[in-house]
Amino acid sequence: MKQSGDTSQGLLKNALAGNAVFSVASGLVILFANRWLVKFLGLPNKVSLAVLGVSLIVYAALLWLNARRPKVRMPDAWVAIMMDVAWVVGSYAVILLVPFSVRGKWMIALVAELVLVFAVLQWLGIRKIRKSPRYV
Repeated sequence: MKQSGDTSQGLLKNALAGNAVFSVASGLVILFANRWLVKFLGLPNKVSLAVLGVSLIVYAALLWLNARRPKVRMPDAWVAIMMDVAWVVGSYAVILLVPFSVRGKWMIALVAELVLVFAVLQWLGIRKIRKSPRYV
């Protein structure tokens, strides 16, 4: 990834790029292993997670584009953090409300925790930028 002269953006750019890679990988797994994943989660056979898979790939593209900019768009970075936090909260709500298999609940919780790590890293990246002398 190309870095601008401002090294304060490195953490944020890396966190956004890592989030993008994880999101696209998750989206592709959901799309290509949809039937297996539905069964693993303990959901009815008629359920499809394809919309979720496509949405994650679109989200990943937006994250990647922001990470590749010479200067990250801060409002977009904040949106990514809010979306990641919403994913985490939504994941735990879904675990409580949907009768997933035990393995499915653990997998959803693990993914939620990884998403939370990305949210925290992105927040720390923004904080680092704001504390840098070059921040305007």
